[in-house]
Amino acid sequence: MIEIKVPELAESITEGTIAQWLKEVGEYVNQGDFIAELETDKVNLEITAEHSGVIKELKKEPGDTVEVGEVIAVIDDNGSESGDSSNTGAEEPKAEAKQEEKSEPKGEQKEEDSTSEGGRPLASPAARKLAREKGINLNDVSTNDPTGRVRKQDVENHQPKKAEKSAPAPQKSVAPAATTSDDGKPAERIKMTRRRQTIAKRLVEAQQTAAMLTTFNEVDMTAVMDVRKRRKDAFLDKNGVKLGFMSFFTKAVIGALKEFPLLNAEIQGDEILMKKFYDIGIAVSTDNGLVVPVVRDADKLSFAGIEKEIGELGKKARDNKLALGDLQGGSFTITNGGTFGSLMSTPILNAPQVGILGMHKIQWRPVAIDQENFENRPMMYIALSYDHRIVDGKEAVGFLVRVKELLEDPESLLLEG
Repeated sequence: MIEIKVPELAESITEGTIAQWLKEVGEYVNQGDFIAELETDKVNLEITAEHSGVIKELKKEPGDTVEVGEVIAVIDDNGSESGDSSNTGAEEPKAEAKQEEKSEPKGEQKEEDSTSEGGRPLASPAARKLAREKGINLNDVSTNDPTGRVRKQDVENHQPKKAEKSAPAPQKSVAPAATTSDDGKPAERIKMTRRRQTIAKRLVEAQQTAAMLTTFNEVDMTAVMDVRKRRKDAFLDKNGVKLGFMSFFTKAVIGALKEFPLLNAEIQGDEILMKKFYDIGIAVSTDNGLVVPVVRDADKLSFAGIEKEIGELGKKARDNKLALGDLQGGSFTITNGGTFGSLMSTPILNAPQVGILGMHKIQWRPVAIDQENFENRPMMYIALSYDHRIVDGKEAVGFLVRVKELLEDPESLLLEG
């Protein structure tokens, strides 16, 4: 019997929650097959079977909290796909097979994991994962691979027939508990996901540990919108990505951070760590809560490079495919409540960072041009929340004014690098 344990996750993560089982008791698994999805504070990870065999026991239920190294399942490595774990009359061949399996290099075994036995289709691990998520039967997916191996792109291009209703194995779910409120009225009690618990905890910690203040300003978006209108088609044709607002804001933030470096720092004990790099976090809303993937070395990227990176990270976030490395670090964060219609808000710091910029909805408003004239202009309120422990009001206001100036004169963003 082989015990399946929660693997080492990351330096700061010691436990997780069983989100769902991908295999059932009595089911045969190949070495490397995904058997469970584990939800951690930051991302969802999949636990793999380190040996082939039949699942004999699942020791945890979906929703249970498990720690690194804890046993969550047991596999009978002598079991066959038919479920027969008897060794009668087959002792020697099994021993030879196991010896042969152990003698192969690890990399080759990984490929073998994705090939199939007993009539199961040949498929890469990525293809199996995507098919499981989409509820697609791999037997129905066609491929141009000469070996007949189904790859991820084959699953992505697969068009299921209307009558086809393939679905993943049913999972045990934790139903909301029927209850009543304190005054006896109907209500239900739903357990918070681990990620939502972590978000709640960190938001409270940020408010309790930082001396957080927020300053506001407004930006006339006329020039940025004019550039986008004139350049969007050529930009798309050349770069294969749309020219959005986030690249302008990212560039403006970097330019302002270079002038006000304390907003690109963090507090470590009684020291200030001044960061000489610009890894910009971009807040993304998902069904599981807010996550902040990081655009690395954003100062070295072009407008197109920033847009591509943000697009890829956003898609990974919505598909729940972010890796821990996508979320760790970051020196400053940008969040855009305007996508949901927010006209003004106070963003909360993404600790241990000491600054976060909030974007908001673009709204046409009459703006005074001089003492006698006014025009309707596309205006956006912007907000900077900062840690007053190391950032003074003068620096915070100066930073936000510089962001405003750079956005209202987009050509200057090129000069800022």
